[in-house]
Amino acid sequence: MIMLNQAIAKLQAWFPAAAVHAHCDGPCGVYDPSSARIAAEAVLSMTKKLVDLEVPAGGDKAASVAYHNTFARYTAIKEEQAQITKDELLVLWTDYFKPVHLEQFPDLHDTFWKAAKLCSACKVEVSVQHANELMEAVQKIHGIFWATKNRDVSWYTAS
Repeated sequence: MIMLNQAIAKLQAWFPAAAVHAHCDGPCGVYDPSSARIAAEAVLSMTKKLVDLEVPAGGDKAASVAYHNTFARYTAIKEEQAQITKDELLVLWTDYFKPVHLEQFPDLHDTFWKAAKLCSACKVEVSVQHANELMEAVQKIHGIFWATKNRDVSWYTAS
């Protein structure tokens, strides 16, 4: 093993890897809040489905198993999509927005902070109110984002 490590070290010394630098996590200039919207819509959809799910009558084991399976699946999807929403928003917040945008939108940090907190609330709870508030926050971010590009991109939802 020692000889292998020495050989690898020699190869690395003879053929060093080139240094690379990047200023962001994504391809330069390719940002869009639509991925956050899609994930937030899934959070809202799964939350509504959870609230509407009918608890089966007691004593029906098969119905109870089916109910718990469906409840668990909906919950897993809701939580996964809330995390995706949060991740997508954080990429926009930390990689796309710059100090000049903060001058234009002084509540930018507060808007993103509250949206990220709503993502967490949607993971922890089954709250249609919070899921709707998350959609509203993503819509606000959509408007801010496109305003920074001087583009009027309509807000729409897939559902």
